[in-house]
Amino acid sequence: MTRSESSSTGCSGFRAWQRMTRREALRIGGLGGAGLTLPELFRARDAVAADGTRPTFGRAKTVIMMFLHGGHPQQETFDPKPEGPSAVRGEFGAIGTSLPGVQFSEVLPLTARLAHRLAIVRSMSHENPNHVQACLPAQTGHAHPREFRSRGDFPPSATDFPPVGAVLDAVHPARGDLPTWVRIGPLMRRGNGTTLHGQVPGLLGARHSSFVVDQPLRDPDVRIQAIRPNDDLTSVRLTGRRDLLAQFDRQRGLIDEVAGARNLDSFYQRAFNLLASPKTRNAFALASEKPALRERYGKTEFGQRCLLARRLAEAGVPLVNISYCHTPRGSWDTHSRNFSKMKDSLAPTLDQSLTALIEDLDQRGMLDETLVVVNAEFGRTPKINKNAGRDHWPWVYSLAMAGAGANAGTIYGASDNSAAYPASNPHDPKDFVATLYHLLGVPPETTVTDATGRPHHVIIGQPIWPLVG
Repeated sequence: MTRSESSSTGCSGFRAWQRMTRREALRIGGLGGAGLTLPELFRARDAVAADGTRPTFGRAKTVIMMFLHGGHPQQETFDPKPEGPSAVRGEFGAIGTSLPGVQFSEVLPLTARLAHRLAIVRSMSHENPNHVQACLPAQTGHAHPREFRSRGDFPPSATDFPPVGAVLDAVHPARGDLPTWVRIGPLMRRGNGTTLHGQVPGLLGARHSSFVVDQPLRDPDVRIQAIRPNDDLTSVRLTGRRDLLAQFDRQRGLIDEVAGARNLDSFYQRAFNLLASPKTRNAFALASEKPALRERYGKTEFGQRCLLARRLAEAGVPLVNISYCHTPRGSWDTHSRNFSKMKDSLAPTLDQSLTALIEDLDQRGMLDETLVVVNAEFGRTPKINKNAGRDHWPWVYSLAMAGAGANAGTIYGASDNSAAYPASNPHDPKDFVATLYHLLGVPPETTVTDATGRPHHVIIGQPIWPLVG
């Protein structure tokens, strides 16, 4: 494991519980859907307070999660194998980073210069190579039963475990006028139309759905349609409810698909309240950013999604998901032309937008409280196929974090010489998600309840402690 000397673990991680008033404790303890009793809350607080080695608990006020649907190749990103077998090595070389002795792929030069700010695990591993199914544990920490693997692609259901954003909305919703959970970008689907799992609230019901922004963002005068029921935002009135419902048709269709009409009225009422809020409108005012900064993030949809995510973090939104799926120039599902797609589009876009986001957060003094995550359902095969592509490979892959609580300058775990299997410290997605919950301050005993009142444990893995100190 490599760690830079500049890594910091300052700031009391349990401050959220220390500062909690009796009224707030009673409010959280009484949340019907959370399943977290007041005694459990205090036991969690005391356990953390007694553990001086875990000061990162609750460090992240916001998590910005980039999801590289399709799976980024570990060899062409964070775990190159320049000395590996020629049959698996690929077309790119490796370059040095700001961490002595650590190399990234040559197609990520900007990210390589910020390696000292990253915490990377190179030994993520599971056994499900199906995109649709593997997205559930990647975003929830809970996998389908093993017998489901033979089913292939199938749509999400109302019994699926909810993703991090939906859980936060149940156990620790955002205060004031802002949504708890915003998804920027299209609902991720396969070519056959099947919705990827881990994007909808599942057993928590529609009232805990994400607030969706699904529209082009690159125009200089872009206006976020998802929060505009009419042309004059300052005159939103209850009489505009019909327009509001029209704006949310896509979301309603998804809710109908996976959870029936449960709690739709409360969902739309909440959405309408958000639309009427000046704080919400300001958070989504992407066009107010300086052209130079928008240029720094990149003239791509993904780049502008990252910039909007920073605005939402600045406003206080706890969880922002950014979709990076199919684009006009390709997908991370690189079964063909892996190297040309990585060189011409995928890697440069990620390299520019990721580093712009980290540097922007740092310059604004926000990085210590904002966690940036590079996530995916799996990696790509060591073997290069006949179409110069790499296929699905869940047996080893790399993920990255930066910011609040991340142990900056850490490279944890290792893959073998072919980037095929873990050589040390393998971890399942449930551990990575447990790490996120730790940084968000969600106690390990937390449960949520489904429509029948049955409790479900939110966290079933163990945090990857070297990533967070």
